[in-house]
Amino acid sequence: MAYILNIETATRNCSVSIAQNGQVVILKEVADEGYSHAEKLHVFIEEVLLESQLRFSDLQAVAVSQGPGSYTGLRIGVSAAKGLCYALNIPLIAVDTLQVLASQVKVEDGCVVPMIDARRMEVYSAVFSAQGQLIRGIEAQIIDETSFLESGQKYYFVGDCQNKCASVLFAENHIFIPEVVFPSAREMAELSYQKFSQNQIEDLAYFEPFYLKDFVVTTSKK
Repeated sequence: MAYILNIETATRNCSVSIAQNGQVVILKEVADEGYSHAEKLHVFIEEVLLESQLRFSDLQAVAVSQGPGSYTGLRIGVSAAKGLCYALNIPLIAVDTLQVLASQVKVEDGCVVPMIDARRMEVYSAVFSAQGQLIRGIEAQIIDETSFLESGQKYYFVGDCQNKCASVLFAENHIFIPEVVFPSAREMAELSYQKFSQNQIEDLAYFEPFYLKDFVVTTSKK
């Protein structure tokens, strides 16, 4: 019996779950307009343990969403996950953020395209088959009228940048699923348990979030 703590902080959604053998026991999450991960994450961790009547010592692993996504959100989530793993001497599992997002959608044909906003008309995206297999790896992609036209197959778009992308992606094969906006620790549960079962764990000393792009500090022009 494996209890895994799942932490998802790659977007505005601060999401934490406890799962038993891949099945969610307790989920806590909130997607504030501002990022509240620093205030909410550790509170949610304590609450899911309390409500599931578990102790930290009952956990067999901690899973974290590895990115891409918000630089600050990823740092907060990964730091918390690594700290718990060090203290409890349990393995760290990293789950791809876009796969977590894509896992919320079940389609019979075409492809699922999870997208996370990277500002302006740029997104972090990947392409998955209807069966959940990765077809095209993660890219930082500029979206325009020529995107996702090849082969004429259906593309189902999910993520937090659907509104801006809908202004240029309006071909018949472009289908938006507006109710799926953020990755969640709910969908992490099955993915993290699969990795745990296959002993796909990370090196605590060297693991870093997958930012995809370097963090750039900008200064005001005023």
